[in-house]
Amino acid sequence: MTYTRRKFLVGTGAMFWATALRAQTRDVLQFEGPAFGASWRIRIAAGADAGAIVSAVKGIVTSVDGAMSPFLPMSEISRFNRMKTLEWVPLSAQTHTTIREAKRVATLTRGAFDPTLGGVAGRYGFGPITQQPAGRFGDLELGAQSAKKAHISQTLDLCGIAKGHALDRIATALKTLGQASFFIELGGEVYALGHHPAGRPWYAGIERPEPQSAALQRVVAIDGEALATSGDRVNRFDFNGRRYGHIIDPKLKRPADTPLACVSVFAPQAITADALATALFAMGPEQGISFANREHIPALFVVRDASGLREVMTANFSTRIIG
Repeated sequence: MTYTRRKFLVGTGAMFWATALRAQTRDVLQFEGPAFGASWRIRIAAGADAGAIVSAVKGIVTSVDGAMSPFLPMSEISRFNRMKTLEWVPLSAQTHTTIREAKRVATLTRGAFDPTLGGVAGRYGFGPITQQPAGRFGDLELGAQSAKKAHISQTLDLCGIAKGHALDRIATALKTLGQASFFIELGGEVYALGHHPAGRPWYAGIERPEPQSAALQRVVAIDGEALATSGDRVNRFDFNGRRYGHIIDPKLKRPADTPLACVSVFAPQAITADALATALFAMGPEQGISFANREHIPALFVVRDASGLREVMTANFSTRIIG
């Protein structure tokens, strides 16, 4: 299955990179709903207040969509992108938080993560932003709940990080509701805390990055952290024998042309895992693996080579693997 435009905050289809493995006991509640064109899914011990949890998740999804979807003309980020000004623009707390983390990861990765390239992605059919990128992301200024563009035509595309922000907020909401053990899946990204009611860790499967494959590349245990994966299994198209994906190479300003099939990253927060997975994929295998090792980032790189798919793990990613 291929996709001809990026669908985050409008839809990522029914294919997920990582998914909770189905519970086999009656002690687990599972409930789910739509989110950003895909879905969210929660597994939690029986007895939890499902109504309160579902209400909280729906509120967060609606809020993030309304703030950061570039597909919604009246979203906060769409209005920011239309403004032709170099003055300070007020931002909601959630958008400010997301841009702040985006800037931190952009600095850390030396621009491998760059939310100002939505216009490049759009020209290849992966989003609604089509104007020429203007102004460097590093020069965009953040104030107290506000931002100032580096160029009057500068645009922001937070699709590579906003879903992680939403996942973190859902995890915080569950903790606030008194839940100490749960598993959340949001469009293929996951966060888990505590243990499955059966006493074992929560498990997640990372899908094998091959079109239409139902196999799992790896099964991992998760507790108190997030797992995000970026790759070209979905959100891509093939033309004249070349694969074009939605992840942009900031140096070349075109879809990343890399032997990487996918990169999976563990981080304490989903917002960080989300952005780092995108950055590491954009870097390519050699630079990405070197960077992840240097920064002690637990990551799984799945690389295409002549023999098929080859795995490289960094930091202590291997300690999470159970199969």
